[in-house]
Amino acid sequence: MIRNNLRAVALTSAGLLGCLVGAGAMLAQAPAQTQAPAKPPAPATVPASGTESGIAVFQQRCMSCHGNPNVDRAPSPAVIREMSPERIYGALTTGLMKGEGDSLTEDQKRMLATFLSGRPLGSLHQGAAKDMPNRCETNPALANPAAGPSWNGWGADMANTRYQSAAAAGLTAEQVPHLKLKWAFGYPTGLSAFGPVAVVSGRVFVGTDIGYMYSLNAQTGCVYWSYQTKGSVRTAVTVSRVKGHGRTQYAAYFGDAHANVYAVDAQDGRLLWAAKVDDHFVARITGAPKVYNGRVYVPVSSSEEYSGSSIDYPCCTSRGSVVALDANTGATIWKTYVVDEPKPTRKNSKGVQLYAPAGGSVWDSPTIDVRRNAIYFGTGDAETEPAPETTDAVMALDLKTGKVLWVYQTQANDAFLGGCNGATRTDNCPSVNGPDQDVGNSPILRALPGGKSVVVVGTKNGRVFALDPDRKGALVWKASVAPPPEDPQNRLATLLNGIVWGGAADERNLYYGLQAGGVVALDLATGERRWYATFGKPAGARVSNSAAASAIPGVVFAAGSDGKLHAVAAADGRILWEYDTARNFETVNKVPAKGGAINSVGPSVAGGMVFVGSGYAVTGTNSGNALLAFSVE
Repeated sequence: MIRNNLRAVALTSAGLLGCLVGAGAMLAQAPAQTQAPAKPPAPATVPASGTESGIAVFQQRCMSCHGNPNVDRAPSPAVIREMSPERIYGALTTGLMKGEGDSLTEDQKRMLATFLSGRPLGSLHQGAAKDMPNRCETNPALANPAAGPSWNGWGADMANTRYQSAAAAGLTAEQVPHLKLKWAFGYPTGLSAFGPVAVVSGRVFVGTDIGYMYSLNAQTGCVYWSYQTKGSVRTAVTVSRVKGHGRTQYAAYFGDAHANVYAVDAQDGRLLWAAKVDDHFVARITGAPKVYNGRVYVPVSSSEEYSGSSIDYPCCTSRGSVVALDANTGATIWKTYVVDEPKPTRKNSKGVQLYAPAGGSVWDSPTIDVRRNAIYFGTGDAETEPAPETTDAVMALDLKTGKVLWVYQTQANDAFLGGCNGATRTDNCPSVNGPDQDVGNSPILRALPGGKSVVVVGTKNGRVFALDPDRKGALVWKASVAPPPEDPQNRLATLLNGIVWGGAADERNLYYGLQAGGVVALDLATGERRWYATFGKPAGARVSNSAAASAIPGVVFAAGSDGKLHAVAAADGRILWEYDTARNFETVNKVPAKGGAINSVGPSVAGGMVFVGSGYAVTGTNSGNALLAFSVE
């Protein structure tokens, strides 16, 4: 009931304005339950002339956040300028900016969309595969995903190791220095190439910030099909067998920024089913679903921590969760929340009712432990005080029932809201804000010599925890990959030291890219540091390598906010290969493309090729819309 009532809340500019580039920056959408790719409604075309008044609307309604560099995740006017008018209009009318858009007239919304984009509404309808010049000439039957080399889902396997065997990688350490760009694909109007690449049966499956899911030929980049979703897609795709849909054998499963889960025919992109797994208006899916034994396990997160500080907002009611769905129908089997149901607590100084507990977003792709019939995942910080012990934690659930098996909390008393770090704070803010230490990366499950196993996660303050799944998550070892900041409550300082998106693990070592730059290797059994590799940077520059690392025998791949992709020796961190993606590319689909920052997603390696997206405008780093494929000539 609380969540449904909140649908009518009008969010203020101090709230979700920063989500234009994130989950809410979407095209307007059509109903999901169709068998053909959905199409956005076509708003009436507005000529570019006569829209100078859009400047005044932007200054009056938007500049307090978008012109303020201290506001969390509020993109600058320069970044918004790169968006299509349909994207801006859709965010104001049906996306997470709808609360702000409801206070504008229809003319004002159109003026804003046209002024900010520099193009009239209705002038740009790109993205559909059917309109691209590089359509694949044939669409052969999809092979069994388990039959050949693949990188299926986020972590390449159920254990989220992000490690490829020599056979699956098809690439040796000796060959890596000879990698060359084979093809590039451009996402029309895209700003952030944050969709992880799945490689299955010789095909690439990748989601985009413009709301399209694509299937491409891995060797040539020709496009088989596209499917337009109801929100941006930053989850990886998992391809698995599906039943009950006629001749369809395999489905591609993924989620979007509006908490919708999709199963589409992996052969042709036809929708099989769609399910909304959470009805909170800022719920979203950022971690890739896992598919096992006829079930789809879906992590649910939220963007509420960036609206909760507004004095007009009834903070806070969103909750992270994991949902188990029937892989054939999308029906819910069970749902386990990270925190208890929010209840009314007090009213703020403006008389707005507040609620608690809230938070615990599950940002990451869960890890499946078949042997122990368990699923592991990390959780985010709390949005209200006191912070439950299930926040900033690793949780283990029973695969069949969703029952909590154990919890290990990595950071206590972490309640955080965006907008509460400055001098002006509302009484929605926690008494101590942060330190914002979500466990946002997927746990890695690895066997040790002798038969024992560990579940390993990194945290945003640079700590790594190895837990024993046979002793209810008891601590095996803890290591720090960066010195703690002088002020542990200084959020920026802690984030600069940390591990954000995760790492990779072979049989001996763990490999993490660091927010402060570089890659670190730790002994899997003890946590002892093996080596630390740095890549150099211009004087005064700050380069992050927080994108998830990937590994093959003898090689670790790491990407950076400067757009550079590195391959280093797994034995000692020596640089083997480097490629600068921050440039313009000619693309196989003739879409103008450029690379930018590489954040969150690391490269995927399969069948002798390396794939990565370049461009990440979400956190103020350089935008881009390029999908790149490398191979050895």
